[in-house]
Amino acid sequence: MDNRKPQTIIGIDPGTYILGYGVIRAGARGPEFVDMGVLDLRKIKEHFAKIAFIYREVSRLIGVYSPDVLSIESPFYGKNPQVILKLGRAQGAAVTAAVNAGIAVHEYAPRKAKIAITGNGAASKEQVSMMSQKILGVKLAPEHFDATDALAIALCHYYQSSCPAAAAAEHSDWKKFIAEHPDRVK
Repeated sequence: MDNRKPQTIIGIDPGTYILGYGVIRAGARGPEFVDMGVLDLRKIKEHFAKIAFIYREVSRLIGVYSPDVLSIESPFYGKNPQVILKLGRAQGAAVTAAVNAGIAVHEYAPRKAKIAITGNGAASKEQVSMMSQKILGVKLAPEHFDATDALAIALCHYYQSSCPAAAAAEHSDWKKFIAEHPDRVK
């Protein structure tokens, strides 16, 4: 981001109960906190009504913050296949809002975001929250960690786009490196 124009990045931690969002502005001085919050969907009973609500509210957030980029956490597989289906729909609603507004979308796995923020792909939500606050130089008291997770997704995009070495950090996982390059291991 050194010589690039400042960017506003909105991070989304999709969910069908709580959806987190975090907004940062990134420029020559590095990332700066703008806002964060959650969309509470627990009172909406019908699943497709939740999807419509996500689309409308993410569209509204895009209108408020005019982001250049939307970075979103990819759904992860849990024990229940219905969960990933519902998370995928929530993610799709947010992505559609961004695409319809002409905003670039980048997706990051939860582990990748945790590594970018804490250096540990298995970091707890508390650790991600604490490190996000330290990086941004703010003291936050999130009611839901989904909001600081969303900030971490936005910060992950900032690091990926501003530091070419960050993309290479994927090879810090030796098991993955060995699997991808068996010829280089003796």
